[in-house]
Amino acid sequence: MTVLYKLETFEGPLDLLLHLIDKAEIDIQDIPVSEITDQYMAYLQSMQELELEITSEFLVMAATLLSIKSKLLLPKPPVIEMDEFDFYEDDDIDPRAELIQKLIEYRKYKGIARHLHEREWERSQIYSKEAEDLTPYMPVTPENPVEGLHISDLIAAFQRALSKAVKRTSYARIERDEISVKDRIRQVVDTLQNVGRGGRVLFSKLLHEEMERHEIVVTFLAILELMKMKQIWCYQESLFGDIVMEWRGEERLDGISDAEIDY
Repeated sequence: MTVLYKLETFEGPLDLLLHLIDKAEIDIQDIPVSEITDQYMAYLQSMQELELEITSEFLVMAATLLSIKSKLLLPKPPVIEMDEFDFYEDDDIDPRAELIQKLIEYRKYKGIARHLHEREWERSQIYSKEAEDLTPYMPVTPENPVEGLHISDLIAAFQRALSKAVKRTSYARIERDEISVKDRIRQVVDTLQNVGRGGRVLFSKLLHEEMERHEIVVTFLAILELMKMKQIWCYQESLFGDIVMEWRGEERLDGISDAEIDY
């Protein structure tokens, strides 16, 4: 028959004692030293049978338990009376007190260690990304154009601007050249007659970048008037395309009388 031993691994003698106390469901404040000592010694005996190395701290705890057990088994010494004072031995102190205090502290730190281990495991399940440099995405604070200037500097600059404005007493009046629809019709006719009958000219060719708005309007009115006079035919080859003008009048029309023009 084969006997199997299953020994748990303990971090030290206090860990083994707590295991025995919890397993027996014993109050840690009232430890039955005799029972716990027997269980503790049985565990050490099992380690020796399995030829496992027993560290010195386990042996020290065994000696401590045996010492406490012997003190609890010995009867208390009688009271010695002397000079109206009663003296007692130190045996009134519970020999288990120091061991109980160590076990309470060890249980507290063991619980904290278990809690930290659980927090470590929970944190290991979270995968986070390394921090990135977000400086390029920070809003750029615009520079203050008047930084370093005092209010007196601004007032002085304002006063200089006012003094320059007062000195500007002379001014010039600029008048733009006006062009009539009649004159523009003659210019368009000259352009179309140079092309010849059946020739084509784009409306955009009559315009240029330096032309002002009223000149563009006058040119458009001139085209409408020539269409009314049946001198040109206008059409578009595509939607929103340029206007194509085709000369339909005389091959050479040196002039147009004012009677033919309504403007």
